[in-house]
Amino acid sequence: MQLFRFANPDFLYLLLLLPVIAVLWALRTAWRKKALQKLGNTILLRQLMPEYSASRSVIKLVLRLMALASVIIMLARPQFGSRLEEVRRQGVEVIIALDVSNSMLAEDIQPDRLTRAKQALSRLIDNLENDKIGLIVFAGDAYTQIPITTDYISAKMFLSTIGPDMIPKQGTAIGAAIDLGMRSFTPGEDKSKAMIIITDGENHEDDPVAKAEEASKAGIVIHTIGIGSSQGVPVPFFTGGRRDYLKDNDGNTVITRLDEEILKKIAINAGGTYVRASSSNLGLDEIFGEIRQMKKQELESKMYTEYNDQFQIFAVFALVFLLTDFIIMDRKNRRLANIKLFKVRL
Repeated sequence: MQLFRFANPDFLYLLLLLPVIAVLWALRTAWRKKALQKLGNTILLRQLMPEYSASRSVIKLVLRLMALASVIIMLARPQFGSRLEEVRRQGVEVIIALDVSNSMLAEDIQPDRLTRAKQALSRLIDNLENDKIGLIVFAGDAYTQIPITTDYISAKMFLSTIGPDMIPKQGTAIGAAIDLGMRSFTPGEDKSKAMIIITDGENHEDDPVAKAEEASKAGIVIHTIGIGSSQGVPVPFFTGGRRDYLKDNDGNTVITRLDEEILKKIAINAGGTYVRASSSNLGLDEIFGEIRQMKKQELESKMYTEYNDQFQIFAVFALVFLLTDFIIMDRKNRRLANIKLFKVRL
């Protein structure tokens, strides 16, 4: 099954110009006809203008409209894609839960915790081949940002849009992220499932250790990456172009600290590994090295190859229509009119 699309579909709105041009031409033709009728008898005027051809002007208009339509379609870049294929691969399903709370803006990891995590995830996605990946973002609540997929291009695109402002409720609900991750994997007991949680570990919402034990019973391995310093740093933000630091309701500067203990407990209870991140190494490569040791499963996915431009044929159509319009004269050719190939001889 061939797939068709336009790379620049907005240009197709220009096709609305074609009926407008046709109506304007019809109005102009009607106005000229009335003007000629005022000059005298229509039959007599035709005899005075034997070379005039009303049909040729219609033909030339149609050719020009078709040429314009071809140019518009060419600009819209019609493309054909390859066939939809079912591809079976051997890999592991991995869901990454990324903390996007305000504390992830702290700069103890350069340039800041969240940006450093996104950079490392982007490089990780570039190196994926057969594994399925999903992305969950969480703060006070947890949301699915990317359902589990092998569409790595879309994954990187959505990753670039992640920020603290996408979740209105602040906090660090690690347990909610684990619960959502458990429900996000492809159903099946024989599946190899792993989850990576990237956070500063300041849990204020629930009991993530209990959720980790529940996930382990469901056959899900959870790895954790602690990002930040245990000494504590303020959380910067900008207001009115001026740099300031986040404050609590009493006006005190909020200090965010990495809670390694809770992240270690989550990893231990879910059969995973805890890694302490740094500015130079987030720890994803180390964890993915362990994930690749897991039993590979047969993953079924659907994918398209790249679309190919097919605008060239419409460029040829436009050229042919314009050349034909150029060849056809506005008036009848006297010499050609005298040639009668099918003249009946009595």
